[in-house]
Amino acid sequence: MGVTRLKRKDRKNKTVSRLEVQFLKLGRNLEIGSRSKESAKSQIVKNNEVLAKIEAQAK
Repeated sequence: MGVTRLKRKDRKNKTVSRLEVQFLKLGRNLEIGSRSKESAKSQIVKNNEVLAKIEAQAK
C-alpha cells in the first residue's frame, strides 16, 4: 500500500489543530498543589514575573 500525501488544506488543518492543542495546554489554569505544577523555567512563569514587576512599579 502506497503512502498518501495530505492535500494542502488537510496539512494546514493538521498543523493548526496541533498548535491549538499546544496553546490550550499552555494556557489552562493549574490548580495549586496539583501534580501538573508549572515548572520554574516555563515561559508563562517568566511572563508572570515580569508582569508582577511592572504592576509593582506602576503603584
